[in-house]
Formats: sequence, C-alpha cells, structure tokens
Amino acid sequence: MSRRILPILILLAGIGAVFFLKETRPVPIAVVPKERIWRVEVTEVTPAEHQPVLSLFGRVEAPDKVRAAAPVAGRLLEIHVRDGDRVTKGEVLARLDPRDLQPRLEKAKADLERERLRLVHDREALEHERDILKLGKLAVERADTVQSKKLASISSVDEAREQYARAQLAVTLREQSIAEHPARLSSLEAALAEAQRDAARGEIKAPFDGRIGVVEAAAGDQLQPNQTILTLYPLDALYVRAKVPGAYSEELRAALTEGETLNARGAHAGQPVSAVLERLAGEADARGVDALLRLPSGTNIPLGAFVSLQLQRPAAAQTIALPFAALHGGDRVFVVEDGRLKGVDVQRVGELESTATGQDLVLVRAAGIHAGEQIMVTHLPHAVETLKVETLQ
Repeated sequence: MSRRILPILILLAGIGAVFFLKETRPVPIAVVPKERIWRVEVTEVTPAEHQPVLSLFGRVEAPDKVRAAAPVAGRLLEIHVRDGDRVTKGEVLARLDPRDLQPRLEKAKADLERERLRLVHDREALEHERDILKLGKLAVERADTVQSKKLASISSVDEAREQYARAQLAVTLREQSIAEHPARLSSLEAALAEAQRDAARGEIKAPFDGRIGVVEAAAGDQLQPNQTILTLYPLDALYVRAKVPGAYSEELRAALTEGETLNARGAHAGQPVSAVLERLAGEADARGVDALLRLPSGTNIPLGAFVSLQLQRPAAAQTIALPFAALHGGDRVFVVEDGRLKGVDVQRVGELESTATGQDLVLVRAAGIHAGEQIMVTHLPHAVETLKVETLQ
C-alpha cells in the first residue's frame, strides 16, 4: 500500500507547489503609454529691418592700366624700373635710343622749310611766267598781222601760238602749285608734329602715381612699332570684378540709381579689405552680371589677386534673422506654442553675418510670425506638426 500511495502523494505535493507559486508570484506594474518629449533650443524673434549681405568672389583689376609701347622701331636704351615698383607722376621709366628718333624729326623739319622756300620761289617764278605769257600773246598778234599781209608763212604763226600755249600752261601749273601750298604745308606740319610726338615718347614717363605691372623688355632690345615695354596702373583706381547672380542684379542697380552706398568687406592674405559697389556691367551671361567694386586709394593688393567679399544689399524690412539650423526643408520653420511645434512657411530674403558672434544667419520673412514668438533653432530631421517639445533654458 505504501508503494502505491507514495507516488500519489508526490504528485499532489507537486500540484500544490505549482498553485502556491502561482498565487504568490509578484504582480507586474501596468505600463501606461507616454508621449516622448524632445528637448530643443528656441529663440524669441521680433521682425525688424536688416541689411542682408551677398557673398562675392572676384579679381582685382585696373581699368585705367596703361600699356607703354615703342612709338617707332628702335632700340631700347635704358629701363629704370622692375615689376612691382612704385613710381611717381613724371618719373622716367624707360628711354629709347634718340638716334632712332632724331633723324625722322630733322627730316620733317627740313621738308617743312623746303616747302616754305618753294612758295617764295613759285611766287617769283609766277611773275616772270606771266611776263613771258604777255610777250607770247604779243608775238601771236604780230605773227597774225604779218601773215595777214602775206609777209610771213603760216608755220611762223603756228610756232608763235605754240610758244604762247606753253607759256600759258606754265602759268597754270605755277598757279596750281601755289594753290596746293596750304595743303602741302598742313601735311608737312602734321608729319613734323608726329615726329616731335614720337621723339617726346622716346622718353617714357609715368603719367600718374602708380605701380609697375610687368616689364616686358630689357635694355638693348630692338623694338618694333607698338611693341609693349611695360604696363603701369594707378593705385587709386583699383576695382574688384565679381559676378552677381541675376536674381540680385536689378535690386542692386535700383539701389545705385537712387544713390545708395553699398559697402563690401572681406580679407586678402589675412588683411581686411573694404570696397564700395560703383557700377554694374551692361551685359550679362548665364552666370550673372559683372559688378565693379572700387577699392580705397592706396590699397596694397596686387593686380589679378582674388578677393572674397561680403556685399551689403539694400535693407529689407520686416525680416527675421535665424541660424541656418532653424530652417527645415529650406523654406519652413517651427514655432513653439504650448509645448508643441507649429510649422510656418517662410520666404528666404538673404544672409546676414552676426556682429556679436560672427555666425552666418539667414534672413527670412513670414506673415504668420509675430513679435515675441519662439522659433525652434534646433534642427530636428523628423520635426512634424504638433510634436511635443521642451525648451532648454
């Protein structure tokens, strides 16, 4: 009997232990669904007037750059400057061999003097030729009279008339030569002036205070007419030529027409650079319109250097300056209202550099944003309407 009852007792004890453990197990705490809260930074905004900036990248150039060239073929006798030298107005930069210029000048003077003497001789000769013409006319009349009386042959009359025609032609040619004298004199005077000009240009002087760009010849070189010797540009007429996108060209042109001064600032080789927008080009291409920004007098930037500038655009009213992280999708920001996000579409006006932090800001305009509202400046890629957030203090 004990062998039969023992297994039953063990089975009952096991069942009892299971029920005991089931009844004494810990009761789990009920999980209540809770909405996640995102911690974000916000900024309180007030629409105001701001002056956006436009980033430009341009090259320094000098529209008034001078190219000094040889006036005539000749040898370069002296060169007194080198690339990059600063020169003053009137300073001698180079000199051509005067032996290549002086003979032409002397020839022009001699030709002019010969023409003046020729006029004197033509006038004297004209008087004699007119006397000869009168005598020839009398000879023809006498020959006609004699021939009419049958005292002379017809050939003698023809000879007298031929002599008279020759005398008449000589007078006509002499009068024509005298009439052409003013034209010949003007031509020779022009040739003399040209020779004097070239002789004066044989000594190349600086027309203004400036800097030598490139020296392209050396002393002893044989130069051809109009061959470049050196280039020179003024330091008070340097410009930065940069491309302005077409979207901003009309805005800037209108501001210049109204007399508004638009300044630009940047840096070159670690040194600050400032400029003023002076004009826009009259032609455009696919990249935009050329803008010419004048550099201050005495700016020590070499010609051809590249400069990065921030150009002030005309002031924009009712705009808000925000960090770029506040933009979602490029044209949308989120206002925090009662702990939740509210999306607002905005219009990008431009960029602005904060004077306090030096951080680049974006200028936007939106009719749905009012003074005192808080805009999220933390960029949340998954930001949506009504998302619950907590602002960081």
